Amino acid sequence: MKRYTDANTYDNNIPSVVTIGTFDGVHIGHKKIIEHLIEGAKKDGLESVILTFFPHPRMVLQQDSNIKLINTIDERIQILEKTGLESLVIHPFTKEFSRLTAGEYVQQMLIDCLNVRHVIIGYDHRFGRNRNANITDLASYGIQNNFTVEEISKQDIEDVVVSSTKIRQALSEGNITKANKYLGYNFMLTGRVVKGKELGRKLNYPTANLHIKETYKLIPKNGVYIVQSDIDSKTYFGMMNIGTNPTVHGTHQTIETHFFDASFNLYEKKIQIEMLKRIRDEKKFDSIDQLQEAMQQDEDFSRDYINAQV
Repeated sequence: MKRYTDANTYDNNIPSVVTIGTFDGVHIGHKKIIEHLIEGAKKDGLESVILTFFPHPRMVLQQDSNIKLINTIDERIQILEKTGLESLVIHPFTKEFSRLTAGEYVQQMLIDCLNVRHVIIGYDHRFGRNRNANITDLASYGIQNNFTVEEISKQDIEDVVVSSTKIRQALSEGNITKANKYLGYNFMLTGRVVKGKELGRKLNYPTANLHIKETYKLIPKNGVYIVQSDIDSKTYFGMMNIGTNPTVHGTHQTIETHFFDASFNLYEKKIQIEMLKRIRDEKKFDSIDQLQEAMQQDEDFSRDYINAQV
């Protein structure tokens, strides 16, 4: 997959089929659209292109927006690379860009930059300054500029019964099972392992303390989860605690993972952890002994679950 960080750098010698959107999560509904895009491009001898934007428009236009996204931009790229897509264009979203009229947007982005011949778009897609143009307007621009517009109907979208909003809600509730089903892959957290208070080591449960630099990344509900990670070409399973460690009077949220049957130094390494199942809520125990007992029960449950899956 070719990747462009600005539509102006796209090689527009090959006419394209384009779909446009945020594609947060790149979930099973998105993949249905992408498969259709790729099939159509191959049939007509055109380039399959996704046009997306970063930062998310709400981050730019609503400074107080606390929107949380399913994927970081790097995770989104990673998932899209596996789809068979030929070109991904991630255009910078700025206030200046948002002020383009619908006509300017079509001319500059779709025609001049992407050499578009066909656009596949959702029935409710809006574009241009103040998002005042819709799919009917886009079709009119298409007639004037020699490209066709294909609508993804409301029925097609609702048939999938999945949306990025529903996945965000499931994650916020800690329902990893539902989120993974909608995504079509395991939800992931990607970050750098940093030094913590090393309390897990004192409890015989050493943990990797994950720091995620992207503050817009959605973190699932506090609690204990079964996880897996590929480290040095080997898959390790473990359990993750997301929370404030109330038993030892913690004050801020941490993401700590204990990997089973592993002995390695992960400090300063960038790792990606996939979340498989939620075990329980985070709880304040009356003593360290009770906390250790609960962690042993979590480990036993996790190992039984993993052995049943593998």
